[in-house]
Amino acid sequence: MIEIPESLTLASQLNETVKGKRIAEVETEHTKHSFAWYHGEPSAYAGIMEGREIGNSTGLGSMVEIELSGYSFIVGDGTNLRYFPNGKKLPDKYQMRIMLENGDSLLCSVQMYGAMFLVEPENYENPYYHVAKEKPLPGTEAFDYTYFTSLWEGLSGKISIKEFLATNQRIPGLGNGVLQDILLEAGLHPKQKINTVQGDLWKRVYESVIHILDQMCAAGGRDTEKTLFGEPGGYVTKLSKKTVGKPCPYCGNEIKKMSYMGGTVYYCPSCQPLP
Repeated sequence: MIEIPESLTLASQLNETVKGKRIAEVETEHTKHSFAWYHGEPSAYAGIMEGREIGNSTGLGSMVEIELSGYSFIVGDGTNLRYFPNGKKLPDKYQMRIMLENGDSLLCSVQMYGAMFLVEPENYENPYYHVAKEKPLPGTEAFDYTYFTSLWEGLSGKISIKEFLATNQRIPGLGNGVLQDILLEAGLHPKQKINTVQGDLWKRVYESVIHILDQMCAAGGRDTEKTLFGEPGGYVTKLSKKTVGKPCPYCGNEIKKMSYMGGTVYYCPSCQPLP
């Protein structure tokens, strides 16, 4: 799933690979998918996109925005975006293909659900898009500790640290995936209530958010996700489906998993005791 490290990595790779190239042909709904979402009629995409030059790409939380001369093509969480050079065999199943004038292709394929939105940005009213554009990204100057503390103002102390960090677009693109290693470094259990996070512990959470996301982005995303070229990201996750049952890298105890808030969380019972 696309989260901050993946959206930034994909945007950077798009800018290095396809920026400035012109779109020759667009195919939508190659393979029908009940949960492949478009903005408007997908049959209209070709008429708008063909002939346009690919502009700058930007990572926006769990989305990637590709500028197309007055339009934006937005790839959302759940959609795999891949680059196929001219001559490379394409998979049998995919939802959308953007073929460039040199024969290279960008393919969008959806697993469980995913979005491929072609929009005019000034008229696009998706709140997730606007929040991701407006809120500062962790690691930027605007995302300082004062801003971070403002995010929990007025919240019930009964919500968990997972709910605080990874829901309601408080930090767009910080989801259940990147959350795991952040909480391990901070020493917090995903179920821990925020009213038990006191004093310097909040500073540790903030520093963990910045540090872990910086490492993930610098490495080109997580090893549980794929890059534009179909390769795993270079950041080796400490807590993920790849590490459950293995020793914790900090203390050596066995990494556990459980279901919580509609998803799977991973944790070390020793490093992340629940108060």
